[in-house]
Amino acid sequence: MDLRAAILAQFEQVAKEQRKTLAPLADDLVLLDSGLDSLCFAIIVARLEDALGVDPFSASDDVALPTTVGEFVKFYEDAAK
Repeated sequence: MDLRAAILAQFEQVAKEQRKTLAPLADDLVLLDSGLDSLCFAIIVARLEDALGVDPFSASDDVALPTTVGEFVKFYEDAAK
């Protein structure tokens, strides 16, 4: 499974577990409009760190946080390089 697919699978899994209605995932979908809340994103980030061994959110203090699904995926792709 590629990185993008793994990330999107986590979005779907966490939405299901937390009983959230997930908006259709597209690169331009704003994360705040995804249907997920801050707890969901915390779970996703923790699981991705466990699975990938990388946490791009702790890599730098002055990092620009992703605001869309596409930016979120790219954030992890860049950190995994």
